[in-house]
Amino acid sequence: MLSTSVLSTSLLPTPRRLALAIALSVSVAACQPPANGEASANGASAATASEQSPQALASSAGQYQITEVVSGLDHPWAIAFLPDGSSLITERSGALRRLGSDGTLSAPLAGVPAVFAEGQGGLLDVAVAPDFASSQRIYLSYAEPGENGTAGTAVAMATLGDAGLSEVKVIYQQQPKLEGPNHFGSRLVFDDQGHLFISQGERNHRPTSQELDKLQGKLVRLNLDGSVPRDNPFVGQAGARPEIWSYGHRNMQGMAIDPRTGKLWQNEHGPRGGDEINLPQPGKNYGWPVITHGINYSGQPIPEAEGREKPGMEQPHHVWEKSPGVSGMAFYTGRPGTPWNDSLFIGSLAERNLIRLSLDGDKIVGEERLLNEIGERVRDVRIGPDDHVYVLTDEVDGKLFRIQPPKAP
Repeated sequence: MLSTSVLSTSLLPTPRRLALAIALSVSVAACQPPANGEASANGASAATASEQSPQALASSAGQYQITEVVSGLDHPWAIAFLPDGSSLITERSGALRRLGSDGTLSAPLAGVPAVFAEGQGGLLDVAVAPDFASSQRIYLSYAEPGENGTAGTAVAMATLGDAGLSEVKVIYQQQPKLEGPNHFGSRLVFDDQGHLFISQGERNHRPTSQELDKLQGKLVRLNLDGSVPRDNPFVGQAGARPEIWSYGHRNMQGMAIDPRTGKLWQNEHGPRGGDEINLPQPGKNYGWPVITHGINYSGQPIPEAEGREKPGMEQPHHVWEKSPGVSGMAFYTGRPGTPWNDSLFIGSLAERNLIRLSLDGDKIVGEERLLNEIGERVRDVRIGPDDHVYVLTDEVDGKLFRIQPPKAP
């Protein structure tokens, strides 16, 4: 059985602890997102304590409350909760900040590896080690700069201290490094067997997704120290990287484990159309770019595409013909008395809202869009220890929102 990297809810922050943050200046740069919303803009803003009165919004399951907690973040990418009531927030520009249980928002923590902060690159996911209580270890995924303007997805683990990070060790580097500022992924998920899953993109070099001697477009599984598990599907196979768990992926920006079943789910951007959800299995080929429901941004077919299906390639578990620009993913389960129980939340970048999928087992039986009134690009979504939903928006003035689900009738 698999489990998420979220720690015991009794140890995690309350809404009061997350509510306050001191004013803090940050600096950023500007760009425009592409048609499917994968990249975002930069500007200048200040992170501020901005808890306001809750705003009531409507959903198909009843009224929910949304509260703005923090504003002025520099394109935040991920949030992770810590057992002392604080949390960590990554900013794509390369800053890792700590939102303290006393309501203070730190300056950027020292020790974060250098990042390739161009286009969709930068500091990406943050995850708390399963043994954090004893090890104080965290994991970061990021776009790592290489020679001659190249870059690739990388993962580092480090010890978290009051002054920043120490004992930083890079445990994964996507090879080969390639040119271009797009399609890095990346999310980090632990199972309960000592493994770390790393989602990635194909760096907008489409054929690499099908090439097993390259790590682009692959879901990777490692041991927590970065070594390769002996039971990975391609271990010992000539011409294949042993880190690979599954392949044929485009740009995986959301990943989570269903607490009810232990199954790993991931979502990924299609091109123009064809965003999808998969339940990746070891050694399976998920088709990109040979099979796809999308087309090029130019309106022309994908050159390598042979249709929507082909023997030996897996069909998506769920597909959107029109791309919402999917991002962070979180399950809301184990709360049978609440209207949102057995939901899967997914951020939408292009359509600037929060997708709620209703689940019956693994089957998706309903879909609605939340936060349309806010109109911001949703980058990450996590379930807090208070049974609330926490959302980060990828904007010039990035925000952390807390959502209180509808109450049971």
